[in-house]
Parts: sequence; C-alpha cells; structure tokens
Amino acid sequence: MDLFTVAAASLLAGFIDAVAGGGGLVLVPALFSTFPGAAPATLLGTNKGASIWGTGWATLQYVKRVDLPWRRLMPAAVLAGAGSFAGAWSLTLISPDGLRKALPLVLLAVLVYTLAKKDLGREHAPRYSGRAEAWVAGGIALAVGFYDGFFGPGTGSFFVFLFVRLLGYDFLHASATAKLMNLLTNAAAIALFVSKGHFWWQVAAVMAVTNVIGSLMGTRMALKHGAGFVRGAFVVVVGCLILKTAWDAFFR
Repeated sequence: MDLFTVAAASLLAGFIDAVAGGGGLVLVPALFSTFPGAAPATLLGTNKGASIWGTGWATLQYVKRVDLPWRRLMPAAVLAGAGSFAGAWSLTLISPDGLRKALPLVLLAVLVYTLAKKDLGREHAPRYSGRAEAWVAGGIALAVGFYDGFFGPGTGSFFVFLFVRLLGYDFLHASATAKLMNLLTNAAAIALFVSKGHFWWQVAAVMAVTNVIGSLMGTRMALKHGAGFVRGAFVVVVGCLILKTAWDAFFR
C-alpha cells in the first residue's frame, strides 16, 4: 500500500513537472507522510532518483519537437549540475532557515509579476543569440542549480520564469529548457545522496516507472496546447508552492 501511494504521487508529480515544474510539491510531501520514520536525506535522495527518469523522458521529447539551440544550452546544463553539487555541499555548512522564510515572498513576487504582464511568455522572442545567450543561460543555470542543491522547492518554476523573463522565451520553450537543466541538477544531487547512502533503490525504481508515465502525459499536453497552457499551469503550480512553502515556514 505504501508503494502504491508513492507511485501514484510520482505519476502526478511527473505530469506537473513535465508541464511547468514543481513536481516535488506533490512527491516530497507524499514520501514524508508515507515514511515518517525515514531520514529526510534518504527520502529526498529517493525523490530525485525517481524524478530524474521523468525529467529525462520529458527532455528527450522536448528535444525532438521544440526548436532550441540545444548545443549552446548544454554548457549551461553542466553549470546547473555544478551549482547543484555546490549547493548540496553548502547545505552541510549553512542552515537554510532564512531562505525558507523568504521563499514564499519570492514566489509571490514571481506570481504577481507573471499575472501583471498578461503577454509574458506567450510569444517566443529570444533576446540574445550565440555566446550572449549561452552566457545568460549559464548564469541562470548556475544560480538556480545552486538553489536546487541547497534548498530545492520550486526549482523548475524558477528556471521557467527566468528563461521567460531574461531570455525572452515563451513558456513552452522555457519549460523545455528547464527540463534539460533539471536533468543535470538531479544527477548531481543523486551522486551526492548515493555516495552518502541516502537512497532507496527499490522504492525509487517503482516510482520512476510511474513518473515517466506522468511525464509522457504532461509533455504531450504541453506540446499539444502550447505556451498558453503551460503559462496557466505555471500560475497554478506557483500559487500552490506559495501556500505550501508559507505553511512550512510560518505555521509548522
């Protein structure tokens, strides 16, 4: 029954993650409530071990169907992985409590800005090209990758928002790019968790299967309905993230 519960949560998380990011909003609480006696690091490592498969599948589908400068974005993805590893290492030295309280306010600012700018992310109009695009994407990847390793909630949503706001991508192209970045940040985090023994292989394997199924459904929906659908999903996910992170920061 426990495996069924987390497998179902992983399917929904894969769907959400493939569209707008934020799948951890579903899967991480499900893991913590289903296995309350487990070490948090083990649950977080197992979450990454499942979600990387759905993220990888979504990345593959987007690469085939979304026209992006993938070769120029690969160095940024590597920087995202390096940032994630550095963030995870920093977590062993610094408490994230201050960031936990600031996060709902940052997410609220992202949501308000997105709603205020009615046309934000509806049209794909890249602001940069060539090396300039690679440098800006690399800066975003390094910063958000570090955040993912250090704290984590909302990483996919931050990637999407910054690619829309700073690079001029529409929400569909930004979501596709975010998947590539998340693939590398997850891989870096998994390497650290596995090296420390914080990983349940059997549970991760079961959740990986349903995560890929959810990712397949989410990717197809996003590709079929385009940037407007992804924008709407993004607004809903960020709204839920605000409620969840505010509850965790101020009321638990």
